[in-house]
Amino acid sequence: MQTKRREPGSVGIVPHHDFTFAHPPHPFGLDSGRSLGPITVRYEAYGTLNPAKSNAILIVHALSGDAHAAGYRGARDKAPGWWDGMIGPGKAFDTERYFVLCSNVLGGCMGTTGPSSVNPDTGKPYGLSFPVVTIRDMVGVQNALREHLGIPSLLAVVGGSMGGMQALEWAVSFPDKVRSALVLASTARATAQAIAFNAVGRNAIMSDPSWRGGDYYGGEVPERGLAIARMVGHITYLSDESMRRKFGRRLRHREKYGFDFSDEFEVESYLQHQGIKFVERFDANSYLYITKAMDYFDLAAGYGSLEKALARATAKFLVISFTSDWLYPSYQSKELVYALMRDGKDASYVELDCPFGHDSFLLETERQTQIISSFLEGVGA
Repeated sequence: MQTKRREPGSVGIVPHHDFTFAHPPHPFGLDSGRSLGPITVRYEAYGTLNPAKSNAILIVHALSGDAHAAGYRGARDKAPGWWDGMIGPGKAFDTERYFVLCSNVLGGCMGTTGPSSVNPDTGKPYGLSFPVVTIRDMVGVQNALREHLGIPSLLAVVGGSMGGMQALEWAVSFPDKVRSALVLASTARATAQAIAFNAVGRNAIMSDPSWRGGDYYGGEVPERGLAIARMVGHITYLSDESMRRKFGRRLRHREKYGFDFSDEFEVESYLQHQGIKFVERFDANSYLYITKAMDYFDLAAGYGSLEKALARATAKFLVISFTSDWLYPSYQSKELVYALMRDGKDASYVELDCPFGHDSFLLETERQTQIISSFLEGVGA
């Protein structure tokens, strides 16, 4: 699936693949009661599927992620995929042992059908005519990809943050199709605080005059609104300790206060930079749809309780939380683990002391590698 490695431990240059399904008259049914089709799924694959097709691992991404989890898109690509430190020969998800998949979520803007995709009925981008989707819808689309690839069941579904929500949904919605679920820096339901931060981001986008009710394609995009949404979101990914270490109260190019409203603190400049970078690669409407899907997520909904929902699962669980994560604090992971224990499920839990905040699952690769490698050995291929 990939070319020769360009460096030790790298999966090298990796092409993407597209799978299209749900063609009329057989659209994909959504949680909302609406249907959608056709749907195209963008995905990447690393490693080799074994003859028994028993070594497949699905990596599911967080809010701003995509299918490009490891390696390089081309020879001129300067930065590798978003979880390159974890995927490749000899890494946590060892591509000499496992067949690793990563797909862009439904509603995204990185190759999978979303609000920026062309509506075949109109010949124009969907915009807000795109149906609202849920985490369960995203997982249903991933399951269609699994079926397309002829994989009977997944050795593991792995994700951090929103990816952890998807891993949990896999274990409950498709219990016979996933043998283990790895839930990192995540939660079994969106809390009021998490919903509040997402609401601020959505309001920033929708208040931008260029948003135009979501119909901005082909014209000026709501750059300022999306940048502010990213700035707000990015604050929740860090921690007080990591921001103190990285920025403190340092001023940019000044020794004294300017007594104006320019971005004179280093942390202000950093957030502006993050906002600008995000606008260059992400669609504002996708931000609205994906954050709404996260807000709707409540694993217990429809089952009566978290225990009753998890009673459906047959997978082994590994739950990892981080001490400095205040977006999805450790107590939320512990609630999940306690529910699994009450159900008598095979569940392992690790809390890592790490200063990087919510982003720790992306940055703390060395200790996670030791934990995850050991856990996957116990699952077997």
